[in-house]
Amino acid sequence: MPLLEVQNLCVQLQTQRGPADAVRAVSFSLERGQTLGLIGESGCGKSITALSLMGLLPESAVLAGSIRFDRQELVGMDDGALQHLRGNRIGMIFQEPMTALNPLHTIGHQVAEPLRLHRGVSRSAGQQQAIALLERVGIADATRRINAYPHQFSGGQRQRITIAMALACGPDLLIADEPTTALDVTVQGQILDLISDLVQERGMALLLISHDRGVIAQNVSNMLVMYGGMVVESGPTQTVFAHMAHPYTRGLFAARPRLGARRGERLITINGSVPELVDLPAGCPFFGRCPLAIADCAVTRPAASDLGQLHQASCLRLDAASAMPPGAGAAT
Repeated sequence: MPLLEVQNLCVQLQTQRGPADAVRAVSFSLERGQTLGLIGESGCGKSITALSLMGLLPESAVLAGSIRFDRQELVGMDDGALQHLRGNRIGMIFQEPMTALNPLHTIGHQVAEPLRLHRGVSRSAGQQQAIALLERVGIADATRRINAYPHQFSGGQRQRITIAMALACGPDLLIADEPTTALDVTVQGQILDLISDLVQERGMALLLISHDRGVIAQNVSNMLVMYGGMVVESGPTQTVFAHMAHPYTRGLFAARPRLGARRGERLITINGSVPELVDLPAGCPFFGRCPLAIADCAVTRPAASDLGQLHQASCLRLDAASAMPPGAGAAT
């Protein structure tokens, strides 16, 4: 039985222009010790999917489908029971550490808080465990800095502090939502290496969310490509990278800057822009930007096709897509 099993997850958000389907029939599973990546452009539904797992959606959101965590159904679970899981058995590293940390409380107070709430440890014991956690994530001189405030730390240090908070109770599942946003390349590598080491050390399952294919390639064994709230391609990371099947996956991967490009050479991009959620077609969400789109694509939602080796893609024109040269359909 998987640790996490998501089946036909749908999330509808209320917007000024009416209801919008932010997540559309997403399904995946995650075993203990397994690593899974979600990749896609901003607005494709990655973070909403993560917030669904944590029970942190807006009150007006409509959630349907099934989220089973260690055989417990989370959809429809009362908030008290969800609070027992959040920060305890499910930890989350949020995208922006400065907004995830409370500027009015010391870092020691914030790292120890999950231990006090979920494990009932005393204030002094919580502080000692917080010091150990901060040392483990690379905060130098943690004993002296335990009473410092978030603004007294650099961006990379603040992200390390949020990791310590997420790991305080030794969760079974760690969700990392763009954990290296706004960090320089060197610090990004340090943070990702730290997360990888901790996942292996503690045997946790990891759900890593990113828009960077390099981050996904180096840190997860399986991946989902999302667009318009749908999973358009999925499979073992190495297999998806070697045999990209969906036109969106091909365009997304071709759009990355490359070493050796000539000075002044324009970057490759995907034609068009990500549509508003309320403007998504009933069929394939990539219809408006896809070079292979036909009329049926606008009205028929494609089912996932099995491509072998646990690799799947959802496209009505997979045969035509397979004949596309790398970068086809992208603009320069």
